Amino acid sequence: MKRWYVAQVYAGFEEAVKADLIKRIQEAELQDLFGEVLIPSAKVKQFFDATDVKDQQLFPGYVLVEMESAPETIRLVTSSLRVLKFLGGKDPVPLGRKEVERMFSQMKGEVVVSTEKAEFEEGREVEIQEGPFAGFVGIIDGVDQENEKITIMVSIFGRMTPVELGFNQVKR
Repeated sequence: MKRWYVAQVYAGFEEAVKADLIKRIQEAELQDLFGEVLIPSAKVKQFFDATDVKDQQLFPGYVLVEMESAPETIRLVTSSLRVLKFLGGKDPVPLGRKEVERMFSQMKGEVVVSTEKAEFEEGREVEIQEGPFAGFVGIIDGVDQENEKITIMVSIFGRMTPVELGFNQVKR
């Protein structure tokens, strides 16, 4: 039974590895043991230009291979140029059904993939880098993503005082 396996490859060489694997599978006449070779990617709108939509890899440095786990299939993949290893080591571990479904949902755009991580979250502690409160440590009370401002509660003379700063003035 064919299952999905994850091969770790040199980052940036995913397309080359995919092409090489497809060619080697055909040369070895093992098409019946292999299914698809995938580089998981999703369409992402660019922040600065909403009309510009590009494919962004979901897992850079990894290629998914649908295959039957057999010594010859494992050897064919691991001996390919720029393939480092399978996840799971010598005995590759297949992806679970739910993991595969979620990945395909992400690729179809059904599950939103956040391209940027929330840098500042309420309740987190930050250090002030610039301004009159440089060197103070405070707790984030509010985040204004649109204007790139955060409100930090700083202890001044024993009292918690709100201070509004720009994202660039604090360090996580």
